[in-house]
Amino acid sequence: MTKADFKSLFHWKTEELVLIGTFAALIKMVTLLVALLGGGMNPLTLLLKNIVATSMLVVLFHKVPRTGVLVLYVLQQAIIMMMLMGSGMIILPGYLIAALIAETIAWIIGGYRNTLVILFTVGFYDLASRSVSMGMSWLFMRENLTLFFAALGIVGFGYIGCLIGLGTGLKFVKEFRHAGFIRR
Repeated sequence: MTKADFKSLFHWKTEELVLIGTFAALIKMVTLLVALLGGGMNPLTLLLKNIVATSMLVVLFHKVPRTGVLVLYVLQQAIIMMMLMGSGMIILPGYLIAALIAETIAWIIGGYRNTLVILFTVGFYDLASRSVSMGMSWLFMRENLTLFFAALGIVGFGYIGCLIGLGTGLKFVKEFRHAGFIRR
C-alpha cells in the first residue's frame, strides 16, 4: 500500500459522507414507518422492514464502494437510535464489532469492486450483528432460556427478510443504474 493509497483511505469526499448519513437516516425512518404502519412487530412487518433495510444497504454500498462505509453507517445508526429511542449506546459495541469484522473480510477479499463481495459483506454483517446481539441476550436471559429461544426464533425469522433483501437490493441497484444514480 502506497502513501497515497493510505491517505485516500482516510479522506472522504463530502458527497460520500452525506450519502452515508442520508442513507442511515432514511433506512431508520423507512423501517420505523413500516413497523408503525404494519401495526407493530408482526411477522409480515418484521420481514418487510428487514427486506427494506438490507436492500437500501446494498444500494449504499454500490453507490459508495469504499472500505469504512459500514463502520460509518453503524455510527450514524447509533446516533439516530440514541436520538429516537435512547438505545444507541447499548447496541453500538455489538454492531460495531460486526461491522469491523465484515469490513475486514471484505478488504481481505479485494474490496467492494465486485457485487458478490458487497452481497457477502451485507449478509455477513446482518448475521454477525444479530449473533452478537443474541450473545448479549443470552448473557442476560440465561436463567430463563425459554425467552431466549423465543427471541432467537424471532431474530432468525427476521434474518430471512435480510436474505430476501439481498435479492431485492440487486434489483434496486439495476434500476438505479438505469436511472443514472449508480454509475459503476
